[in-house]
Amino acid sequence: MKIATYNINGINRRLPNLLGWLEQAAPDVVCLQELKAPPTQFPAQALRDAGYEAVWQGQRSWNGVAILSRGVLPVCTRRALPGDEADREARYIEAAVQGVLVACLYLPNGNPQPGPKFDAKLAWFRRLNAHARTLLEAAVPAVLAGDFNVVPEPQDIYPTRSWDRDALVQPESRAAFAGLLAQGWVDALRRKHPTGPLFTFWDYKRNRWARDAGLRLDHILLSPELAPRLSAAGVDRAARGAEGASDHAPAWVTLRRVARRA
Repeated sequence: MKIATYNINGINRRLPNLLGWLEQAAPDVVCLQELKAPPTQFPAQALRDAGYEAVWQGQRSWNGVAILSRGVLPVCTRRALPGDEADREARYIEAAVQGVLVACLYLPNGNPQPGPKFDAKLAWFRRLNAHARTLLEAAVPAVLAGDFNVVPEPQDIYPTRSWDRDALVQPESRAAFAGLLAQGWVDALRRKHPTGPLFTFWDYKRNRWARDAGLRLDHILLSPELAPRLSAAGVDRAARGAEGASDHAPAWVTLRRVARRA
């Protein structure tokens, strides 16, 4: 079973890129972020024609998340992160897909920091950590996948001082991500590739793609029930180099399927 996360940065604008990658990579489940489209403009039929059913939570111009499943309709269980009734941003969706509970998230960027936007980022992170703990307590095979907007460690960013004041690398952001791992979630890409860069994002500015000046912002965390099934993980860097590409590349894991009982 192959599960991927992909910040598509505008699903309708990048639809040819997405469809091309789906055909080439053939993931079973995909978590998408930054749809940048209201619910009525989600390209469900084009994805269905490509073999994927979907559930989504859209928002005009900003945010937006979706879960795609090849050949099977995901069973949506949540359309918002619990803990704040006033939160109307489309940043979280959760669904049961082929025996796995999949949570797709787009965490706030938090810039500029310090300030209200950074405070909101940390508050959202606290809500995520609280909900993630409830998923662990339920002892179900679960995945947290998406654009966490955090660079967990120095090795997850190219050598530079230019991002030092950015919300993505602040100690509070890194501590919140580390808190998820302390709960028992497994960083799947780092489990398979403990050292070295695993960049998933290259800003459009300052020739950063050509210079490989990347950051690792997109993560796939596995619950203890699912982690033993991890067989491979990686980043499809080539997608970032395609014409009209998102500034992110897809990250993915493959999981061994559970043998069916006779």
